[in-house]
Amino acid sequence: MVGIGEAREGYARYLRLERGYSEHTVRAYGADLGDLERFAGARGVQDVGQLDLEVYRDWLWEASQRELAKATLARRAATAKTFSAWLRQTGLTEVDAAVRLRAPKPDRSLPRVLSDDSMGAVLQTLQERAAEGDPGALRDVAVVELLYASALRVSELVGIDVDDLDLDRRTVRVVGKGSKERIVPFGRPAQLALSDYLARARRPLLERSQKTQKGALFLGSRGGRLGTRAVYQLVAALLESVPGSGPAGPHALRHTAATHLLDGGADLRAVQEMLGHASLGTTQIYTHVSVERLRSSYKAAHPRA
Repeated sequence: MVGIGEAREGYARYLRLERGYSEHTVRAYGADLGDLERFAGARGVQDVGQLDLEVYRDWLWEASQRELAKATLARRAATAKTFSAWLRQTGLTEVDAAVRLRAPKPDRSLPRVLSDDSMGAVLQTLQERAAEGDPGALRDVAVVELLYASALRVSELVGIDVDDLDLDRRTVRVVGKGSKERIVPFGRPAQLALSDYLARARRPLLERSQKTQKGALFLGSRGGRLGTRAVYQLVAALLESVPGSGPAGPHALRHTAATHLLDGGADLRAVQEMLGHASLGTTQIYTHVSVERLRSSYKAAHPRA
C-alpha cells in the first residue's frame, strides 16, 4: 500500500528531475494533489489503489460547487490525469483510473495588452526614477526593457546569468519550460539599459551580498539573484494606473510584446520561436488580440463603422 501523500511526493520528484518542470509548476501540481488528498482522506481513501474514477469525478464536482473558475477545474483535471497515468506507469496502481476524466473547457479570455503609448509611459516612469543613478532603479529599467523587448517569461528573466547575455549581438540565452534553451533578440533601448545597469548598478548591488554569486544577471536589493515575486511586484505597481483590464503582472509585458510584434508584421512562426511556444496554436491567441485592436481602431475612426 502506498499513501496518496507519499505518491504525491514521488510525483513531484518525477516532475522536477525527469520532466524538468519549474518549481512554480511543481508547486501548482502539488497544491492540486494536496487538495485531492484532503478530499479523498475525508472519504476514507488513503491508498492510491483506492483512487478510482468516481473519486476523481467527485473531487472535481466538489470544486465546481465552490464555483472555482473553469480554467482551475480544467487544470485540476489535467493534474489528476497525469498523476493517475504516472501511478500506472510506475506500477503503483494496476489501472489508470482517471483516463476517462473530463472537465469543463476553460473560458478563453484575451490577454491584457498595453498600447504603444502606455508602454512608452511605463518606460518613461522608470527612466525618471533612475535619473539619480540609484542601483535598484537602474536595474528596474533594464528588467522591464528586457521583458518587453524579448517577450520573456519572468522565470526565464530571473534565471539569466551574465554569461548568457551578448550585448554586441543583442541576444540573450534563456531556459524555458521543460529546460529548453533558446536565443532571443532584443533592441537598442534594452541594450542601452542593460549596459547602464552592468556599468553602474550591478556591482553596488553585488557588494550587498554575503554570499558568493554564480553570475546572476539581475540582483535583488540584498545582492542575491532577483526573485520572481520582486519582478511581479515591480510590474504590478507600474501597471496599476495604466488603463485596461486583466492581470497586471510580468506576463502582461510578454503579451504586449507578442501582440506588438504581430501588429508590426512579424511572421507568426517567428513569434512562436521567440516566445518558446511548443504549439503554434498557443501563439495564435495573439492574432485574435491584434484583430480586436484593429476592430476597436476601426470603430473609433471609420465614419461608416
